[in-house]
Amino acid sequence: MSIGHTFLGLLESGPRHGYDLKRTFDERFGHDRPLAYGQVYSTLARLLKNGLVEVNGIEPGGGPERKRYAITAAGITDVEQWLAHPEKPEPYLQSTLYNKVVLALLTGRSAADLLDTQRSEHLRLMRELTRRKSGGDLADQLVCDHALFHLEADLRWLELTAARLDQLAKEVRK
Repeated sequence: MSIGHTFLGLLESGPRHGYDLKRTFDERFGHDRPLAYGQVYSTLARLLKNGLVEVNGIEPGGGPERKRYAITAAGITDVEQWLAHPEKPEPYLQSTLYNKVVLALLTGRSAADLLDTQRSEHLRLMRELTRRKSGGDLADQLVCDHALFHLEADLRWLELTAARLDQLAKEVRK
């Protein structure tokens, strides 16, 4: 996810402080990984340097000054282009899991046990996401569905690999 582009999109509704951007980002997009404050302000500094945002006001306070950021015309154009550009599908042609299966076979370890352990971990996470989805709002449900669909595809791959394990073992040990 592009944090900078997300900030630009959030700023289209009006100027905000860095703290406000972080809070909104974490509420809408950061359920599993909230942003660190350093990441917020380094992203804003980069957007400012690139002319995509500007400081719209500074408020003195008991601590550091609070800058309010606003999106520029260049920022609006940038976020429009980002939204219009499709994301590259991630085919995962070289996955860590595949590498582990092959290495287990090459080193005489049990690839079947590895696949069983991974299947259990996938199922555990799927149960957790299903619980989270049942209590979440629509945005959380959609995020959970996305993850669940990917985990289901992984499970299909685990089953297919387990069914072909003897054949794969012969091929990798040649």
